[in-house]
Formats: sequence, C-alpha cells, structure tokens
Amino acid sequence: MKHSPQRLLVLYTGGTIGMQQSASGLMPASGFEARLRERQAEERAPLPDWTFREMLPPLDSADMQPRHWLQMAEIIRAAVEHDGCDAVLLLHGTDTLAYSAAALSFLLLGLPAPVLLTGSMRPAGAANSDAWPNLFGAMRALQAGLVQGVQLYFNGALLHGARVSKLRSEAFDAFAEAARPRLAAPAAALAPDYRTPRRNAAVALLPLYPGVGAAQVEALLAGDVEALLLECYGSGTGPSGDAAFIAALEAAHRRGVVLAAISQCPAGHVEFGVYATGSRLRQAGVVNGGGMTREAALGKLFALLGAGLPQAEVERLFARDLCGELAD
Repeated sequence: MKHSPQRLLVLYTGGTIGMQQSASGLMPASGFEARLRERQAEERAPLPDWTFREMLPPLDSADMQPRHWLQMAEIIRAAVEHDGCDAVLLLHGTDTLAYSAAALSFLLLGLPAPVLLTGSMRPAGAANSDAWPNLFGAMRALQAGLVQGVQLYFNGALLHGARVSKLRSEAFDAFAEAARPRLAAPAAALAPDYRTPRRNAAVALLPLYPGVGAAQVEALLAGDVEALLLECYGSGTGPSGDAAFIAALEAAHRRGVVLAAISQCPAGHVEFGVYATGSRLRQAGVVNGGGMTREAALGKLFALLGAGLPQAEVERLFARDLCGELAD
C-alpha cells in the first residue's frame, strides 16, 4: 500500500551535497537547511513537509565509521518512535553511501517508516550539479509512496539498500544494484529488529590474493575482531593447500570468531561444493555468503554481532535472507 509521508525527517550527515570550497579543497559544511529551504522555494510542484536534523560535525563520508551507523540508526528510530516522523531522507557522502545503506538495512529491520538515502557527485550550487535533482527526486519518490524499507535514490533510480555498490567515481550514475545471483533461496528468518539495542562490533575484511596466508589472518585477528569476511576467488575458493592458512582459520573459529565468505567477482556468488578448495574453507568453519555484496556482508555481520548474538546464531542468520540482500 502506497503511503505519502506527512512528517518527513531530513537527516543531514555531510558529504559532497553540502560541501563548500576551502583553501585545501571541498569540505563538509553546516547550514544546509537554509540552502535547502531557499532552493525548495523555486520548485513548482509541492513537496512533503519536513523537519531537519544535522549530525555534528558534518562528515566527508570517507571519515564515516561503524559507530556513525549506530548514531544514524538511533536518530532515525527516535524520530519515528517519539517524534512522529513517518519517513526519513538521509543525506550522505557518496564514498561510503552504499556501506551505510547496507548497514542501516539490517539495523532498521522492521522499522514502520521508509528510509531513503541520497547524495550527489557535485556540491549543491556548483554548475551542472546533480544535488538538487537527487534530493528533490528522492523527496518525490517518498511522496509517491515508492520507497519501502531502506533504499537509495541516485540519478533518477531507486536502488535496494542492501544490494547497491558505488561503481564510478565521477559519473552521475555512480551507483548500481549488484548483478549477483544466489543458488538457493533460504526462507526469511526472524532476526533482531530496529528495537534491539546494538553495540559497536569489530568486523575485518580480507580479500584473497596470491600470497595471502596465515600471517595476514593472524594480523587481522590480533585485536578484538569478532568476524572475518573473506573475499574469495570465483565461487568461494581460497588457498586450501596452505595448511597454515587453514589452521589459522580453524583456530579463529574455535575461539568464537565468525568466518564468512563472499565472492570478489562483481557478478559472482559462493558455492563451496563446486571445488575441493571451497569445500575445505567450509570445513574450517567459513559460512557461505551467497551473492551478497561486500557492503551487505559487512553491514549484516556488524548488525548481528552488535545485537549480542552468539557465534552459531550469527552464522545461521548470516546465511539467511533478512531483507532481500540475497534476492535474485
């Protein structure tokens, strides 16, 4: 059922959309609400009523950290539960926009209000900027009731929050949904929702490459890392002939570290049983991430671990579809 928001929260986190020129280059700037209201007055078609919230300090999204995901999720939850907001438009820099969209997809499961993220490749006010088309296009998508769950609006397209990646660094059509299939369709599973308290969780990423070994695994896990995401070759293979590498994974799994795998191929998916090298990773305790993107896999592990779930439950839910992240 389509629903037009009556009270929209515009949450500004910084990013290129609101940047201003400085002596050292473009930098995040406050004061975007006044610029937005001034520019909206020039729009002919009506737009939803909105309130404005600014995260301080505004960030270049290259500085975005997992703790900011928790901060954004808490602001959004409070706006919906206590302030009567029935939709959220989040303005964010593009470098880590897909990571935040994915993390919020899992942190806000079940939220009774749509959340739409957008940003721009050029600052508002710059010549030929995409800022206002993206921002007002996002508002109109919300107004038309086209947004469900967490999505991203960019260059005229609505994209799934847990399936999107940034593919281009300059073009306006910088984002696209991953063309990654999945082999099986696990049933949707009950998982911690937006009301579940969360803590910061440490998740590490290890892309596999010729020469990777036990030393890299042990170095990444030397601190308080709770999960290790392996970006495997092809359909989920790795250096299984390296006994020390496999032993390092097995030792990490025994002490409670969640091990998960996705494919480093842009259109790939993990299917451990195809090659013996993949089967050996599965035997070491590595969980199949199917066709999830890097952004989705990291955000999903972060959200599940942050809910305080034990290792076995994180592994079970990681392999199941929670919000369409595994959908064809």
